[in-house]
Amino acid sequence: MAKKKVIVVTDGDGRAKAAVRQAAHNLGLHCIERSAGTPTHTDGDRLAGMVKQAPVEPVIVMFDDHGKKGKGPGEKALEDLARDPGIEIVGAVAVASDTKADMSVAVDESVTKEGEVTGKPVAKSGAPEPPGHKRLEGDTVGVLSGLKIPKIVGIGDLGKMDDQDTAEKGALITTRAIREILEQQGM
Repeated sequence: MAKKKVIVVTDGDGRAKAAVRQAAHNLGLHCIERSAGTPTHTDGDRLAGMVKQAPVEPVIVMFDDHGKKGKGPGEKALEDLARDPGIEIVGAVAVASDTKADMSVAVDESVTKEGEVTGKPVAKSGAPEPPGHKRLEGDTVGVLSGLKIPKIVGIGDLGKMDDQDTAEKGALITTRAIREILEQQGM
């Protein structure tokens, strides 16, 4: 049996959920809305079961630690999902937050709040980080480095970024970040 393809998003608050829902709609994808929450309340095994029942793929799944130090519930659920033999994570949208540098990940590219793709990380505001800044900081991104994910796209705070990414405006920044992963996968 073929593995179900998944795109993970490291944010799950209400505005992020609305932005991801809108982006999934824009792209004709399926979003596991039950994965949203601050923090994530559904474990990785249950999420894997939901992914396997999804009508289309890739499936978008959200994970959030709500700023918890160390490995929080979102990261634990993400690791469990990644271990499932029926799941293939094809990309991640790494969401920046105001957190410590020890919770960071190298990104392949980022989408700024203006919708431009850049080769460097962005801050929570969606603005590019200054020259020499190599990693994106976020409260649920640390675990991404230990997973084999073909493409990691950085982004500012979903549904926000000076109101440039709201669901009401079409969640264009979130949509662009997910589209970058789809294009790399040839989808």
